Amino acid sequence: MSLDTLPTYTKFQLALRNGQDKDEIWVAYKGLIYDLTNSRLWRNGKHYEHWAGQDLTDELKDAPHTERVFEKFVPIARLV
Repeated sequence: MSLDTLPTYTKFQLALRNGQDKDEIWVAYKGLIYDLTNSRLWRNGKHYEHWAGQDLTDELKDAPHTERVFEKFVPIARLV
């Protein structure tokens, strides 16, 4: 599936996938949404001081890792 054919979600829809309101744990980065539900590092929708259901593009600069961490995950949607 190409990135152009991925479904789109709004920030409001992303916010519901926070591990609390719904079981899914999603985050966005650079316009793409990733499903981190099965990541052991995102239990209960939290990863250190970061919360699921958000666009983490601006927050990554504070992380101890680079954006390459997203290479482990397949984008499931685009953020609009």
